[in-house]
Amino acid sequence: MSGTPVRSMVRSPFVLVVGVILTWFIAAFLVWPNINVLIATFFPDGSFSGRAAEKLFSSQRAMTALGNSFLLAVALSITVNAVGIFVVLVTYYFRIRGSRILFLGYATTFIYGGIVLAAGYKFIYGDKGIVTSLLLQVFPSMDPAWFSGFFAVLVVMTFATTTNHMLFVANALKGVDYQTIEAAKNLGASTWTILRRIVLPMLKPTLFAVTILSFLTGLGALSAPQVLGGREFQTITPMILTFTNSPTSRDLAALLAVILGLATMVMLAVMSRLEKGGTYFSVSKVSSELQKQDITNPVANVAVHAVAYLLFAVYTLPVVLIVLYSFADGAAIQTGQLSPGSLTLDNYVRVLTQPAGLRPFVVSVLYSALAAVIAVGGLLFVARLLQKYRNWLASVFEYLLHIPWILPSALLALGLIISYDHPNPLVGGAVLTGTTVILLIAFVTVKIPFTLRMLKASFASVNSSLEEAAAIMGAKTLYVFRRILLPLVLPAAAAITALNFNSLLDDYDTAIFLAHPLVQPLGLVIKANTDGAEGTEGVANTFVYTVLLMVITGVTMYLVYGRSGRRRNRKRLPAVPPSGSIDATDVPPAAGSPASGADSRVPAAPVR
Repeated sequence: MSGTPVRSMVRSPFVLVVGVILTWFIAAFLVWPNINVLIATFFPDGSFSGRAAEKLFSSQRAMTALGNSFLLAVALSITVNAVGIFVVLVTYYFRIRGSRILFLGYATTFIYGGIVLAAGYKFIYGDKGIVTSLLLQVFPSMDPAWFSGFFAVLVVMTFATTTNHMLFVANALKGVDYQTIEAAKNLGASTWTILRRIVLPMLKPTLFAVTILSFLTGLGALSAPQVLGGREFQTITPMILTFTNSPTSRDLAALLAVILGLATMVMLAVMSRLEKGGTYFSVSKVSSELQKQDITNPVANVAVHAVAYLLFAVYTLPVVLIVLYSFADGAAIQTGQLSPGSLTLDNYVRVLTQPAGLRPFVVSVLYSALAAVIAVGGLLFVARLLQKYRNWLASVFEYLLHIPWILPSALLALGLIISYDHPNPLVGGAVLTGTTVILLIAFVTVKIPFTLRMLKASFASVNSSLEEAAAIMGAKTLYVFRRILLPLVLPAAAAITALNFNSLLDDYDTAIFLAHPLVQPLGLVIKANTDGAEGTEGVANTFVYTVLLMVITGVTMYLVYGRSGRRRNRKRLPAVPPSGSIDATDVPPAAGSPASGADSRVPAAPVR
């Protein structure tokens, strides 16, 4: 099917207006900034120059950071899959006692991530952390800085990004046909053989997707290496940030960002190629629901239970301690010793009533709300047109709108800085760098791919006969959209807005590049507090911020995924993709994503 001809699109004035605005936005904020990064890197004076490459390869610090990023990306791909697959199996596949409680512990990464999670781990396990203070009383000769460097970054990011396994791999596992497992049992296959030869191969498409996401999350990591890496473990993105702050080394920052972008695209291409090399589906004609399996070996059963509850403790301990210490006074936080007499509401009163404590929270809420509403509101029309008109022009627009998923956030932010630090005709001759507007533009931009895909899916699920009937009765295009289509997709649009708002609240990766010095969002304030800039009071504020963010995220998750499933007479909200529906283009390299992931990090952004 060739789709709708381009000529039929341009006959509608409404389509023309949307097309012009969309073309300007793509050119100004997606295409030109990235082209400008290449120009600044290789054509700084109007002619080709390899000076940036020479400076990069002669910089031992930059080359070490480059190697550290790839080391972290590869290691994270392995550890996240190992922990993530185990977590999914003990909650959905094996019959484990207390699996529902285990799920609640493993799902804590849904409600906090990014800089908040990294800061929480530092306050608990860092050189002045609560757990470290207790360990020093038992082991006085222990190194207080034991939780830092590559080990700390890998541990934190591993547990932060298993959110994607809880979302996607668990959903794929539920689609495995139980009849296939029963047939293998009847043929004498052991539990391990069934798992290795039948179950895991059926999960390969989804595992490819989450592996891509884990690799790219490690490659573009920012908050975790900055908070926990220390001087001995620096990665690419913090180095880009350092070079960006100096005008004389911006070419180095641009080249590192380009390398990061190229590595991202190569990884996506390789994994897409590998994914297409096999068949991963059940051949059973009538599928049956998966049933939990017993671990027949008693030793293995005890070992699996022990590891499952150990991981439960690792996941839940930071959350419990953060909540408790958000009520602690300064002395308890400083000494790491908590008692009933040290609990107080003073921290919450200070954050919620004093302007200095409340300001970053309000700034983040305003930025997140505006970006979420603008992204969904603007793409409602675009998603509808791309879903209706299927031709080469619509495909070009759609691919261009997915640029933020292909390129890392550091490259996008650097492109905006370089492109708009001087008057530019694309934005009416205005200077955007150093203003409050540029961060809002970046927030909207990074949310475009996810918002577009979800809205397109919502429009595609609408019965086309409703629109056809209205057209036969003479209804105009805008009237049909306003009175028929919009009410049907509005619940989904509201859910997407809530998820976008939720994931941007504690954003650090984008804000650190583009935030106005006098209008600091929450992520930057939390990072400053982890460095000890505000003393004990700053640490207490961070605990309160974290609890408030977890409450907001938890309420959002309940409203989007909890209540929506119980509404029988309303349209279903967009869910996570089913098994086999995720490919490399579905996975954002940066998210988030509670996690990130992240974006994925969908309801949560992964640590970066």
